[in-house]
Amino acid sequence: MKCRKCTRSAVINMRQHKLALCSEHYIEWFTFQTQRFIQEYQMFDLNNRLLVAVSGGKDSLALWDVLHHLGYQVDGLYINLGINHKTSYSLLSMQKAQTFAHAQNLDLSIVDVVKEEGAAIPEAANLTLRGRTKPCSICGITKRYFMNRIGLDHGYDVLLTGHNLDDEVAVLFGNTLNWQSGYLLRQSPVLEGSAEGFIRKVKPFFRFYERETAAYTFLRGIDYIQDECPHAIGAKTIYYKEVLNQLETKRPGLKLNFYLSFLKAKAEGLFSPEAHIKIGDLHPCENCGQPTTAPQFCTYCRMWEQVRSTKSSLV
Repeated sequence: MKCRKCTRSAVINMRQHKLALCSEHYIEWFTFQTQRFIQEYQMFDLNNRLLVAVSGGKDSLALWDVLHHLGYQVDGLYINLGINHKTSYSLLSMQKAQTFAHAQNLDLSIVDVVKEEGAAIPEAANLTLRGRTKPCSICGITKRYFMNRIGLDHGYDVLLTGHNLDDEVAVLFGNTLNWQSGYLLRQSPVLEGSAEGFIRKVKPFFRFYERETAAYTFLRGIDYIQDECPHAIGAKTIYYKEVLNQLETKRPGLKLNFYLSFLKAKAEGLFSPEAHIKIGDLHPCENCGQPTTAPQFCTYCRMWEQVRSTKSSLV
């Protein structure tokens, strides 16, 4: 198959776009589309200080790479979750992020959860959840807390994550199956900041299929951790991705149409003011100052206080 723009062999065929491109023109297309999404959804501009949350995986490193080459002021943030008990997952992923930052001469900040809170995510989950479920919930709360806190404390204008279309559609699919109205209301490629203490959050890759970000990373020669988090095995989102991939095989473009149609429906009033979920008044947590709707302490502080209390009682 030939590249649409030249006579060279195509390295990728995107059936949903009816477009096949060679290596050079694919990187050019991918970079152009990223900039187009940023402008179309008014995510940020060249005057903004950007902080991208990097995991050492393909999506976040690809995002950092594209933004850097587009000329944006963008630094990285890696959160070491301490997932190293049975594998060296956190250590290896951190090394991938550090290697990339060093090669590109970029600034990378590292937050160590064990140093900050006294326990790694798996241990914290065992102390609080008692093995009833995966540590994904405590992991998600912790990552969101540090991303928001570091972003605000260090004066960044926008926080960016590398979520791709497959990630977003899997979440949308799950929330729709269960009619999680609150989550559906908040799902968006752009979440505005607030005076109560939330930094602006954006997802520039939300319209790229996972294989498209993987192709960019490969063609750019970016080294990334290819293993999934060991605790993600059996997660519902992975199952949803598998189901959606089967549908996509028979109907190319289904995932993209599903997500864009959802965004259009929201813009046209799918969630009317009367249907909005009342989430309560935001106010600062009495311990850390982050925004919360709880009476005194936010979920993060209550959760980690339980971890520390349980851990000290076992000594």
